[in-house]
Amino acid sequence: MSNVLLMARLSLSEALRKKLIVVLLVLTAAFLGFYLYGILRLEQNLTERAAEAGLSAGPRRGLGALPVVYSGIFGMYLVYFLGSLMAVLSTVASVSGDIESGVMQSVIARPVTRAQVVLGRWLGFTGMNVLYVLLVSVALLTGLYLITGYLPPNPAAAVAQILLGIVLITSLTVLGSTLFATLANGIAVFVLYGLGSAGGILKSIGALANSPTMESLGNAANIVMPTNALWLGASYNLQTEGALQLAQVARGANPFASTTPIEPGVLIWAAVYTALAVALAMWRFSRRDL
Repeated sequence: MSNVLLMARLSLSEALRKKLIVVLLVLTAAFLGFYLYGILRLEQNLTERAAEAGLSAGPRRGLGALPVVYSGIFGMYLVYFLGSLMAVLSTVASVSGDIESGVMQSVIARPVTRAQVVLGRWLGFTGMNVLYVLLVSVALLTGLYLITGYLPPNPAAAVAQILLGIVLITSLTVLGSTLFATLANGIAVFVLYGLGSAGGILKSIGALANSPTMESLGNAANIVMPTNALWLGASYNLQTEGALQLAQVARGANPFASTTPIEPGVLIWAAVYTALAVALAMWRFSRRDL
């Protein structure tokens, strides 16, 4: 276990040495400032319109809260996207990069097994990616609350499902790093991520057009890559009752938000998928010729 923790610490040290974390924090701070400023201007405009209509100020209810609700949902979608991007880019060379540079030969010459190298790499990058998304999510939701007085109905469940998606993407990227070269791995994971997003769109179109075939294709894509299904489950917990009712009238025409909670089977499959990816990465690298 000590070797695994050592590899995890080395992964974090590598990210710091390459200034990945510093650059990411600076750009993320700029993103949060930009987005929260937009929400501030939105809140000011809504307050001015309420005053002109003779309405009292304060937290909005019902349909009047929809602009703020949608701002929160879209903000968290961007957080999920940025977290997914970081999960791929930070982990894409976790194993293959060391192999290509020749560093891996000196690492495995030490009293550490190949499986421990992979598990340590996965643990280090997963911890970094999860902490990043957690901090950005809390910062965004806190800023939203301080500016508008609005907090989503169940933010903890939403963030938890987003974090599961980040862990899954990190695990698949580590697996790909034991199978492919760095560039091929990045392309493969992004294609899988796109497949998951396409599944959500196909399922939404199928529901709107009453097409069982489209819905089946969407379900199949979500099984192959359940990251989008996890986001849709998270989006349900970010919506008020009024937003859910409006979406139900539209028959799920919005592919970026769901009117139903995530099915427990999807959560279980995503967790199992993650564990299988890590286990397969450890097994594959243990038997790979360098």
